[in-house]
Amino acid sequence: MTSPKPTHAVARPLVPAALDIGDALDRSSPLRLLRERLADSRARFDAVRDLLPGPLAEHVRPGPVDDTGWTLLAGSTAVAAKLRQLLPRIEQRLVDRGWQVSATKVRVQSS
Repeated sequence: MTSPKPTHAVARPLVPAALDIGDALDRSSPLRLLRERLADSRARFDAVRDLLPGPLAEHVRPGPVDDTGWTLLAGSTAVAAKLRQLLPRIEQRLVDRGWQVSATKVRVQSS
């Protein structure tokens, strides 16, 4: 006959409750700044979208906002060239809507 094996309570690490993604973003300064910059970029794009001719608008995306300005992402070099022609109107719209405009850049985003 075998003797019963001793039962020992295994200590399990306590796992903190998962944070909601919004709470996690709000608690982290770098992530909060990223979230604010993404929202700023979307708001700027929404403010100028109607200045882009219909077919052109389909090939433009809002890019990053950083300390040097805002970037628009173009789907091709031809779209980038047209966007550069529209930059004075785009920047004026942003100023009219209350943004401090230092530089608006256009970058070609390859697919």
